[in-house]
Amino acid sequence: MPGPLHGFRIIDLTTMISGPLATMTLADQGAEVIKIEHPAGGDHSRQVSGRRGGFSASFLNNNRGKKSITLNLKDPRGVEAALRLCTSADVFVQNFRPGVAERIGLGEDAVRAMRPDIIYASIAGFGFEGEWARKPVYDPLIQALSGLASVQGGADAARPRLVRTILPDKLTAIQTSQAITAALLARTRTGEGSHVQVSMLDTVLAFLWSSDMAGYTFVGDEVAPKRSADAQSFVELIYQTADGWMAVSAHTDSTWKGLSAAVGRPDWLEDPRFATVAAREDNKPARLELTQEALLADTTDNWMQRLGAHDVPCAPVLTRDQVYAHPQVQANGTVIENDHPQAGRVRQARTPARFSTTPTDHPHPARRLGEDTRAVLAQAGYEPDAIAEMIAQGIATDTQDAPQ
Repeated sequence: MPGPLHGFRIIDLTTMISGPLATMTLADQGAEVIKIEHPAGGDHSRQVSGRRGGFSASFLNNNRGKKSITLNLKDPRGVEAALRLCTSADVFVQNFRPGVAERIGLGEDAVRAMRPDIIYASIAGFGFEGEWARKPVYDPLIQALSGLASVQGGADAARPRLVRTILPDKLTAIQTSQAITAALLARTRTGEGSHVQVSMLDTVLAFLWSSDMAGYTFVGDEVAPKRSADAQSFVELIYQTADGWMAVSAHTDSTWKGLSAAVGRPDWLEDPRFATVAAREDNKPARLELTQEALLADTTDNWMQRLGAHDVPCAPVLTRDQVYAHPQVQANGTVIENDHPQAGRVRQARTPARFSTTPTDHPHPARRLGEDTRAVLAQAGYEPDAIAEMIAQGIATDTQDAPQ
């Protein structure tokens, strides 16, 4: 079966990561996604390093399952073609800097004039209003402004550190795909389209607030913020063992009891600093230091057995080359392999959600730039001669003349 979003058509004008990953998620779940790219090179992620057969890994991993057409949106005829595609679309997604879509003729009003009930989705970096809205944005800037870099540093007084992956981009992609699906569900009830706006800054702040902003939740509390800002200042919850690293989490009374037994420290249970959940939180640096000292005495594999015997949550720290071969990852079927027509055998993560009554099809590989230009424009009503003229004039391209 083709997945729960089968029958929905999405016009995708996004580039880089946040937008393309959002629309790929929808494509993985069965939606028809038509990706519109500029004829001269297409999405910037096509050009980055780590390439084989004319494809970058970045593009492959964020654009599978989509159709690719090229249109020069600086030419009125390219804009006209994009608008014509919208007449049969359910969703239109763009991540231009605020104001750009309107300037080129693809703002909400222009698109909605073609399809009144369309879901128009906009992704921005810092937001849609205010002095920062039109500033250029990249993932590290959002990590800095949102407080994520401070959280990652361990304490407000410590050196800020970036999460070493583009977390804001990826979180925004997940939030956007969910919001688009919610808007489609609402349309089935009201018959009306809507404008979905998602900013990277909003997304990361909401993400942090659920666990990292406890000290700033109660308005007027002047003590909790200081405690919250210092809470992670000593050791993170990754511990060194005799031969590597592992994660151990003992937050509850039962798991703290299990940890104490596994490391042979029953005296920890008599220590008033660790007698309750709240006390262990207030005395976190001392608790983590003692845990680290204990775990240095044995290997990761031995600790996995000893801690597991006491039902203490734990896991080894795997390197990237170990992850996809881990037995649990294999049991989940998380990593799949496909043959790409140009790039050869590729390894990717499957879409995480599974649907019992509408299972998703095996994903189709990412397309060459402009591979579907002729077919999609023909479906939109363009005659072959008109398509050939657009290609000859550089307004569009197909796989024969598009740079790869």
